[in-house]
Amino acid sequence: MSVIIIPFDKKYSHKFYDLNIEWLKTYFYVEAYDEEVLSKPDIYIINKGGYIFFAKLKNEIVGTVALMPLENENGYELTKMAVSPEHRGHKIGQLLMQHCLDFSKKKKIDRLLLYSNTTLKNAIYIYRKFGFIEVPIEKNSPYKRSDIKMEYPIANN
Repeated sequence: MSVIIIPFDKKYSHKFYDLNIEWLKTYFYVEAYDEEVLSKPDIYIINKGGYIFFAKLKNEIVGTVALMPLENENGYELTKMAVSPEHRGHKIGQLLMQHCLDFSKKKKIDRLLLYSNTTLKNAIYIYRKFGFIEVPIEKNSPYKRSDIKMEYPIANN
């Protein structure tokens, strides 16, 4: 299986939306904030200095992830990672994760953080495997479904 990671292309915006909405509906629910960001990724992510990447297998987009800039610092939130149901279990999420880490190191980004939920045991395992560490989650977390916050201090890795 030859998966390549490609940067954001507006023609794939619908795949960013579809993959994430499917994932959210499967594991949780779609929050108003999700709907807004996913339906306008160029406005909420790209135009604000963020990045979106796609995992492409042959001519099909099978996964996606975003890096959203954090306010007032040289850091990004790793967010909106999703892989199509028929391609889960083939380490595509790990390819996307590694791409984000390599990209961040190349760009000299200070840190990445993410929000997740401890019921997603496989995801939490992968985050830890890649070097993310748990940090205290703020009371006003941007996602109602999140109960864990993790950070990857790039300068230390």
